Amino acid sequence: MPRVSAKANKNIYFRRREELGLTREKASEVLETIPAERIEKIENERSEPHPEEVLIMANKYKAPELCNYYCSNQCPIGQQYVHEVKMQDLSQIILKMVASLNSAQDSQRRLIEITADGVIEEDEIEDFVHIQDELEKISITVQTLQLWAEQMLAKGAIDIDKYNSYRNKEK
Repeated sequence: MPRVSAKANKNIYFRRREELGLTREKASEVLETIPAERIEKIENERSEPHPEEVLIMANKYKAPELCNYYCSNQCPIGQQYVHEVKMQDLSQIILKMVASLNSAQDSQRRLIEITADGVIEEDEIEDFVHIQDELEKISITVQTLQLWAEQMLAKGAIDIDKYNSYRNKEK
């Protein structure tokens, strides 16, 4: 078993490698195209990972959350447009989804009133922003559910072939 680092502030890539019980050398073998020296630079934040490196780590480490982390925290575009998703239990995700959908359903009539004329009047802005916030909560919850599913697929908890056959039917 590899020695675990005593470093206090380990980044997400460092933590995931250690959770798998891999040394940097073994991780380099698993990752195939990322040398141990590069892994060390990424883990010690002396170098930002490239998007393709994050994709490889997410795939080989079976950790799709690495992609969301990269996009929401390290990619300049993603920092503006992608919310960081925190992994949760399925029951928590579903409860948040139901609460968000109920709230959005309550706001539906008001959103129609506000937008029907194609103009958002000064006295409608507050309600409009509130409704946008509610819709954003739904979006984040959907992303959380998607990430949960990707993690379950990566771990083999969901049959990937069956999942993909149903996904392909929907398209």
